[in-house]
Amino acid sequence: MGRGRNFTTIAKGLGDGYASLMLDLPNHGESPWTDSWDYNLVADRVASHLRGRFAAHGPVNVVGHSMGGKVAMLLALRHPELVERLVIIDIAPVDSSATGGTFEHLLGALLRVELDGLIDRNAAAAQLHEPIPDATMRGFLMQNLRRTPDGFAWQPNVQMLYDNLPVIAGFPDVAGQHFDGPTLWIGGGESNYIQDEYVPIMRALFPRMRRLTVKGAGHWVHSEQPQQVITALRCFFEH
Repeated sequence: MGRGRNFTTIAKGLGDGYASLMLDLPNHGESPWTDSWDYNLVADRVASHLRGRFAAHGPVNVVGHSMGGKVAMLLALRHPELVERLVIIDIAPVDSSATGGTFEHLLGALLRVELDGLIDRNAAAAQLHEPIPDATMRGFLMQNLRRTPDGFAWQPNVQMLYDNLPVIAGFPDVAGQHFDGPTLWIGGGESNYIQDEYVPIMRALFPRMRRLTVKGAGHWVHSEQPQQVITALRCFFEH
């Protein structure tokens, strides 16, 4: 349920020396919807967008978190000419369904919100209070609720994302592929999405990888510890 602008703090923190493009992936934010989810097709769509615009004159640094991190990995593997350096935040190139069960609960809660006849955003938040008691998480999800001429609606393709959670949690077969550019893995010290047993898989696909663990951060590392992420990105990009 994230979107490009969730990285605004990071982009601003990098300063005037960097130009940043914050993408809404398909089915998120202001990007168009699709009928199903396919990581390879999404990576190819991102590649086409970059090739025609942001990376038209050469490779760029790519940063991706969670599902976006899997897209970023496949972008680098399938279109290495577009990627100078790769940063993956708190996700591994493996099936993450064992650690991502929370998303079925969260998306399911959104789908149960009665949008017909909804008076205002507070009424939607009230419906989410019991299934999602954490106010920060509830606010993060509520940013995706939009008023339309026909009433309130979720901007992301929530039903499709919910129906395709097994695919989203998985990772395509990339046997024989690898990306030889510098790669940085940033994990949350309180998250279990990157485990030691995954490192051989990560290194086989991205042999020039480094790994950094940020203390005091869970899965949403860039929002929980933004300054540490900004510092890590600067060091990685500039050395």
